Amino acid sequence: MHSQINFGYGWVWSYGHLALGVVAGAVLWLGWARGWGKTWLLLVGAVTLWALSAGVIVRFVFDLNGRTTLPTEHFLASGAGKVLDMGAGTGRSTLMVLEARPRAMVVALDSFSDEYVRHFGNEKRDQPVAGEGRERLLHNLKAAGVEQRASIQPGDMRQMPFEAATFDAIVSAYAIDHLNRAGIRQSLGEAFRVLKPGGQFLLMVVAKDRWLTFTFGPMLMHMRKAGSGFWQDGLRAAGFEVVEDGTRPATVFILARKP
Repeated sequence: MHSQINFGYGWVWSYGHLALGVVAGAVLWLGWARGWGKTWLLLVGAVTLWALSAGVIVRFVFDLNGRTTLPTEHFLASGAGKVLDMGAGTGRSTLMVLEARPRAMVVALDSFSDEYVRHFGNEKRDQPVAGEGRERLLHNLKAAGVEQRASIQPGDMRQMPFEAATFDAIVSAYAIDHLNRAGIRQSLGEAFRVLKPGGQFLLMVVAKDRWLTFTFGPMLMHMRKAGSGFWQDGLRAAGFEVVEDGTRPATVFILARKP
C-alpha cells in the first residue's frame, strides 16, 4: 500500500539529472568514437559525471518523492497532541509527524494556490486546484493508513483560520521560505498565535549547502541569502524561544518553543 504514495514531484526533479547523464554519456561515447579533441571529451565527460552524481544524490539523499523523518527526536517527545502542518503540500511533512508520533493528530493546512501548482502541477484541469490538492493529500494519507488521525484545512498560513492557542505543536517544512519577508513575519506571528503556551514549533527550510549547490545550483534557493541566523531572529521576534537548531542535506531545521 505504501508504494501508492506520491508526493507529486515530477520526473524532471526526480530523474532529470540521470536522463541528462545518459544523454551526455551517449554524446561522450560518440565523440570518443569519432576522435573529438581532448578538450571537448573532457568537457562532456565532466558534464556526464556531474549529472550522474547529482542524479544519485537527488534520488537517494534528497529522495523528493520518498518518506522523510523527523530531524529531531525532541519534537513532541510526549508522542501525543494536536499538531498543525503549515504548508502541508502533498503531505510529506504530515506523514513525517503522523508516522513518528503515532498518538498525534495532525491538521494539514495549505492554500492550494498558484504556488502549489508551480510545485506539483495541476493534473485535473477541470477541477479547482483546492479540490485536486485536497484529493492528492488525502490519497497519500490513506495510502499510509493514517487518514483517521489527520484532517485537511484549506487556508493561508499568513492568516490562519484557527482560534488562538489551538495546537500543541506546529511543523512547517519547506513552505515558509517561499514567502517574501513580510509574509514570513506574518506566518511566524500566526504560528505563535495559534500555538498553546509551552508548545513547540519545528521549522524546516531549504538551505544553501554543498549538496544543493552541487545538484541544483540556484534553482531551489528559496530565501537563498537567509541562513539559520535569519530564521532564529525571525522566530525570536515573533516571541519564540529557540531550543535547538541543526542541519541535514539541503535543510536547516530549528526547534522553537512558545513560552
